[in-house]
Amino acid sequence: MKNSLLTLLCLGIFQSYSHAQMGLEGIIVETYYISNTNDASVNDQGGILPSESITYRVYVDMLPEYKLQAIYGIPGHEMRIQTTSLFFNNEDRGATTPTYTKNQAKGNTVMLDSWLSVGAACAGNFGILKSADDGVATNVNSDGVLQNNNPAAGIPLTEQDGLILGTPQNVTTLGLDAIIGVFDNQNDGTNGPVFSTEDGSWAALSGATGPTPETNQVLIGQFTTDGILSFSLNIQIGTPDGGVENYVASNPVGNEVLFPELNFTSDVVTKNHFIAASKALFSISPNPAQEILNIRLNKQSSTVSRISIYGMQGQLIHSSTSPGIMEQQQTSIGLAGLESGPYLIEVIQDGKRSIERFIKQ
Repeated sequence: MKNSLLTLLCLGIFQSYSHAQMGLEGIIVETYYISNTNDASVNDQGGILPSESITYRVYVDMLPEYKLQAIYGIPGHEMRIQTTSLFFNNEDRGATTPTYTKNQAKGNTVMLDSWLSVGAACAGNFGILKSADDGVATNVNSDGVLQNNNPAAGIPLTEQDGLILGTPQNVTTLGLDAIIGVFDNQNDGTNGPVFSTEDGSWAALSGATGPTPETNQVLIGQFTTDGILSFSLNIQIGTPDGGVENYVASNPVGNEVLFPELNFTSDVVTKNHFIAASKALFSISPNPAQEILNIRLNKQSSTVSRISIYGMQGQLIHSSTSPGIMEQQQTSIGLAGLESGPYLIEVIQDGKRSIERFIKQ
């Protein structure tokens, strides 16, 4: 039965219609949470969670009315999700797809489990960017963990958990039985490090859309690891008129569309991926920057703004107030003392916090 379904899916993949407008707008990788020693201490049923593990959420961002159909691997187009260490899997409620309830997600480190999705983050709830969450009905952990507010992860889970009530579709997996164990809650709660196939997919058989039609962002997976995360994906989406579009990470043939953002490595900060942290209150330029980083507020501030620079592990490098940014909405920071590499810049404006990443050349 599974082989028949996979054959039908692959036939759809190779019968793509030509299109004047691409329905796939981007791939969003959100830094959902960064674990600390307190989180790592919950090991009785939670699996092994190393301190400073990062939980990433990956979203497909589409134009309105387009539908996510499948994430796939076929001959010539490998689908690969990999870490340089292991993926974290929670032994209590964890699974290959997020089928546990929101209440069950309050226990130990269930909310950090690694899994595949076509929209859900737990039963009866869509996964959404923390920055899009209104903070209503936030899940408060019952075991005293998931409290870390590392600025590199943006909005803390104690404020906005990236869950919203709804009816997301279930995942249909095709040809993944031999490899999906890297995201399973077995053995010691850790598996991996490679999920790879050229003959399988996970899919939403009736097509999945995001819970907000205007943005149409569909969560396709959550992955927790203390190593470097990388992936190469291929995606099929349905068009509003009933056609299909296929986007590949490399080597396009026929009507396939090469989409470089389907390749990702977590230790490389690029403009092609927006790693979401919080609502954007400001913009920066240039990026990458050499000597000067320009900061412009998106709206006028009524209070003195605080500007801070952090290293990628959350260590504070610089912090200052900038009264002049209130009237002019812009200021600059000298970067001459920074070593080359990626950094985080935080602006607190009128009691709200926003974080962007930049590269110092």
